Amino acid sequence: ETGIDKPKVVSHFLLERYRAAGIRKAYFILRKGKWDIPQYYGDGSMVNMDLAYLIMNLPHGHPFTIDQTFPFTKDNLVAFGYPDILFAPDDAFSQLIKKQAETKASVILGIFPIRPEQRWVDFLAFGENGKIQTISVSDPSKAVQRIGWAIAIWTPEFSLFMHEFLLEAIQKNNFTTPEGKEYVMNHIFQAALDGGMSIESVVFDDGFVLDVGTSADLKAAQLELLR
Repeated sequence: ETGIDKPKVVSHFLLERYRAAGIRKAYFILRKGKWDIPQYYGDGSMVNMDLAYLIMNLPHGHPFTIDQTFPFTKDNLVAFGYPDILFAPDDAFSQLIKKQAETKASVILGIFPIRPEQRWVDFLAFGENGKIQTISVSDPSKAVQRIGWAIAIWTPEFSLFMHEFLLEAIQKNNFTTPEGKEYVMNHIFQAALDGGMSIESVVFDDGFVLDVGTSADLKAAQLELLR
């Protein structure tokens, strides 16, 4: 009914963005005990999607978690987003899919402006040729632009690269970077880029991205949406 607010869990917004791009299958990767998520979404009929649920194995960072989908997605184009991040425009994934079809790049990153007051860890840098040069600048305070990626599309080539990268880390029992940090997706993207893999981007200059992963972030996001 018009005029009545209908709250949704945050991850519902991500599923809506998937669906707007024609994506009908999604995987949730859960840690043991998070049965509230499948209890809420069930088989996906409430969001008009086919949903499946996987259990996280190695608790060593996002890439290891995401790699749980490899046996199921290794031959497909993969759309990735964080369930606790809101973003616009609504057709962001559609634009990434279109860019991938045009460029045939192995990875397409969705890049958003980061407001000065927003808490954001990683900023990107472009080279003089307009291509992505650095996925995460070493000193965020010296970033030329406050822009960061939040969503992505990648091909089987990158899925295999990440799987083999992480498999080597497991075999060596080395779950941290040379700097002693937990692996995040930035490290995998950068390694792929350094290895010559094609990584393109779509920059949503008029869009926004909001992390609502903590209560403080949620409050900041509510103020942002009221602008």
